[in-house]
Amino acid sequence: MAAKRGTDEMRDRVVLGEFGVHNVHTTDFPGNYPGYEDAWDRRRFEEAFRVDIIREEEGALEFDMVGIDAAIANAFRRILLAEVPTMAVEKVFVYNNTSIVQDEILAHRLGLIPIRADPRLFEYRNQGDEEGTEIDTLQFQLKIKCSRNPQAAKESSDPNELYFNHKVYSKHMTWVPLGNQTDLFPDADFRPVHDDILIALLRPGQEIDVLMHCVKGIGKDHAKFSPVATASYRLLPDITLLQPIEDEAAEMLQKCFSPGVIEIQNIKGKKVARVANARLDTFSREVFRHEGLKNLVRLARVRNHYICLCSQSWQPRCSDICLSLQRARVSSETATIPLLSASVKYFPAHCM
Repeated sequence: MAAKRGTDEMRDRVVLGEFGVHNVHTTDFPGNYPGYEDAWDRRRFEEAFRVDIIREEEGALEFDMVGIDAAIANAFRRILLAEVPTMAVEKVFVYNNTSIVQDEILAHRLGLIPIRADPRLFEYRNQGDEEGTEIDTLQFQLKIKCSRNPQAAKESSDPNELYFNHKVYSKHMTWVPLGNQTDLFPDADFRPVHDDILIALLRPGQEIDVLMHCVKGIGKDHAKFSPVATASYRLLPDITLLQPIEDEAAEMLQKCFSPGVIEIQNIKGKKVARVANARLDTFSREVFRHEGLKNLVRLARVRNHYICLCSQSWQPRCSDICLSLQRARVSSETATIPLLSASVKYFPAHCM
């Protein structure tokens, strides 16, 4: 039994020691462990693989992917960065720009502004098409001119008091329907995701008058189409107390971990430490600095459980993200297999 437990730990856990990390490499390939069936099986993989939505809020999405290897987890990360389509400014028609921002720089800044629009409502524009249509293009206009405030105090030096429209924000971009888009999208609210993105600064007499065409694209073509600002993953922490830790040692142990990881309970008049929520820990390994504690705790990570965090530049729904994951392809020597049967579960935010 001891040998089997050691083998299971080697297969399932990455162990963090005082001076190194053990069991780093995946070793569960066919024939490596007698008595274990490690040959790849589609049905077994589909039953084990799942996506758990942990937290969804404005600008952030956290979900777990369970039952996969690091290579596949990284493939999903790359899919989020480069394969999920969004809408972004592709062409800028400058009719007038007397600001100090050059036309090329202005067009580049406008292209990086995230647009709140569902890309599934639009088609990809054909290569070589210069004119947009209502099915493949969103049109925005930015027309603003700076002027003096005649009511400003003479002794004032504050631009906010002296001038009108001296700061050009993304909120000044207005949607201009193309063709019959008014009928196609009667309830649409196409606009920048954030209203407070500063585009340029103006002074009296300066103005900007541009027309923008937004098209559907993916991050592989240009980073402006990426739906996530960052996408990262880490293995689920696994903290085990090898024996009861009480009183002063329990309080010291609690200080060695991130807030919320170790909880102290009062049991029969004694303070007893327990692991409350291991996933909150960042594994600083502070506990190994204390001689009285370092042999009482085992730090590990679950090899096939990945905590994924996306900082979103626009706000797709969790179901859209997971659908993109499920449509990913895992290639083998004999076939390309869609992961359409992966289960998706939603968890409330308080389970963090």
